[in-house]
Amino acid sequence: MMRLARDTAGPCLAPRGSVIAVGAFDGLHRGHQALLAEVRVRAAELGCAPVVVSFEPLPRAFFSREPLPRLSSVREKLQGLGAAGIEQTLLLRFNAALTAMSAEDFVRQVLVGRLAAREVWVGADFRFGHGRAGDVAMLERLGSELGFTARTMPSVLLDDSRVSASRVRLLLAAGEFAGAAALLGRPFVIEGRVERGNQLGRTLGFPTANIHLHDRVSPVQGIFAVRVGLGESECSWPGVASLGVRPTVNQVSEPLLEVHLFDFAGDLYGRRMAVEFVAKLRDEQKFDGLDALKAQMDHDARSAREILGMNPVLARA
Repeated sequence: MMRLARDTAGPCLAPRGSVIAVGAFDGLHRGHQALLAEVRVRAAELGCAPVVVSFEPLPRAFFSREPLPRLSSVREKLQGLGAAGIEQTLLLRFNAALTAMSAEDFVRQVLVGRLAAREVWVGADFRFGHGRAGDVAMLERLGSELGFTARTMPSVLLDDSRVSASRVRLLLAAGEFAGAAALLGRPFVIEGRVERGNQLGRTLGFPTANIHLHDRVSPVQGIFAVRVGLGESECSWPGVASLGVRPTVNQVSEPLLEVHLFDFAGDLYGRRMAVEFVAKLRDEQKFDGLDALKAQMDHDARSAREILGMNPVLARA
């Protein structure tokens, strides 16, 4: 089981030494996966621990004036790191205190003091420390002094373009889920626990399972054909979903993911659900009353059933 720590100060977390990957790791795409695999191999060769140093909130989100869409929640990221064979994650709180830490202090206190670094793996454009003063050249210089090796991971390319979280976000925002899945190495999924809503969907003939995203900003918004996994099961149950603020009735301040599972009978409250986005049907829009909304929901359900390989004629049978 992967161990988790949050603080820059404290006892050494890797007494036998570590091979460290440093990064945001949002989405754990193919580039991240290649880096983590290399770290795991090198740690085994050196007889030490494979370790990740990451940050929450994401550094880009901390400095951005606009909310940054997330490819994965913190929970999903940590689950992915554990599944990749990482033994220890140091998930640092990215706040004013951390941004004030000099690059050299970060290396000495965190990478060496906290993690006993043997190797440190970063991207070629990696910058760190106060004022982004630290770079790969500084890592190499301090490594020679402090007894670790700085290594850079080559970019992973797909169709002659670099795999990156920014590129995945753009594809998802455009509804190009197959392209995003190719970069992620898996379909795009949002997970969460089903919470009670106002049950309006039930009165319209479309009961929904609701997942609140809270402060997470999704890279997708609108109406979608989806497949759903319940608990640990694969995403196989077909459905139609809305992700937005519900402008027609009971508008909400935080985006809400509402999922209608086709031909499902049962209580989902309190259960964890994974929602795989298959195709975008349309943008969210405001309708002139419930009758117009219900008619559009019928149309969306038929479209989703057809996309998912179901018989659309059965949608309102």
